Amino acid sequence: DIDSPVASYMMAKRGVSLEMVHFFSPPYTSDAAKEKVLELAQLLTPWCGRLTVHIVPFTEIQEQIRMNCPEDHFTLIMRRFMMRIAEDIAAHNDCKAIVTGENLGQVASQTMAALACTDQAQDLPVLRPCIGMDKIEIINISRKIGTFETSIEPYEDCCTIFTPPHPKTNPTLDEISAAMPGLAALEAEASENVEKIYIRMGDDELL
Repeated sequence: DIDSPVASYMMAKRGVSLEMVHFFSPPYTSDAAKEKVLELAQLLTPWCGRLTVHIVPFTEIQEQIRMNCPEDHFTLIMRRFMMRIAEDIAAHNDCKAIVTGENLGQVASQTMAALACTDQAQDLPVLRPCIGMDKIEIINISRKIGTFETSIEPYEDCCTIFTPPHPKTNPTLDEISAAMPGLAALEAEASENVEKIYIRMGDDELL
């Protein structure tokens, strides 16, 4: 993920303190993918200072979405669950907004209609510092802050597994809400089982 570290840097340089959230879906995502995220967090410490990475177990929610939702809605429904869990983590850490690395129109889930559907899953402001950038601009910043080479390591993430071949690009909130399964219990369980990893500038190894 090139975009999220750049978004984090953009917020940090405005003086915003950050909590990182990573959705982890073993066995579909590997320990190497998790280590990549922690390495990116370490690379951001010169700008962000010490960080906490919240590792959210997400496998069961994704499997239930795959089994119970229309295929073209998979990505948007997944992102709505991510937003709701992120909101819960924010509430427990006195955070006032959610920050994402999305930029307009880069993928199907980043159309205006799709972004509106994901935002309305929860009540916090959603800040997108990369929203108007193109990929070249984002890559240039990632090179500047030293995250690019790690970002492009070819490890899967939970946003790329179960990706539908023809995702919905112009959804309405009503149809997405109707397509979502009742996974409140799993959502709460994921929030309760978050692993916290603390990252400090200059650490030789992760704490």
